[in-house]
This record gives sequence, C-alpha cells and structure tokens, in this order.
Amino acid sequence: MGVVGRHVVVSGRVQGVWFRHHTAQTAARLGVAGWVRNLPDGRVEAVFEGAQDSVAAAVDWCRVGPELAAVTAVEVQDRKPEGLDGFGVRA
Repeated sequence: MGVVGRHVVVSGRVQGVWFRHHTAQTAARLGVAGWVRNLPDGRVEAVFEGAQDSVAAAVDWCRVGPELAAVTAVEVQDRKPEGLDGFGVRA
C-alpha cells in the first residue's frame, strides 16, 4: 500500500502539556513524516504522512495524547501526501 496523508486538529487541554514533543516522538517511533504545531486558539495541528497503518496509529495516539493532556475532539481530514521527510515541531 502507498503513502497516505492526514491533517489533524486536536482540541482540549493540549497546549502546555508537551503534546507537540510527544507527537514528534510517537511519529518518529512509527516512521511517520510530517509536522505538529500549536494554534493561536489553543488547539494543536498536525500533518502525518506514511504507511496507512502507521498514520492511523499516529492519529489514534492524538485521540489520547500525553499523560497531562485532556483531548476533547480530533478532526481528521485526508490530504494528498507531499513527500515530507522526517517529523518536525513547528513554532
């Protein structure tokens, strides 16, 4: 199966709880490329690209997040993969 892409926006208590850091660690462990960043409205936005099962696992992880997070909603949209390399934390 080929590379898939997902755009994810996570709501809840997701800033100030190391969400971006743990997302990057999870993506690296799963071999998923992309990026994650905080949004001005308190949500976290991420893009994942990779094998379908790995991307699905990264999205599933976002539904829970790190220990101190309290995720209330996760919006997921398919997106065309751009061929991203590695996973980064954006400001």
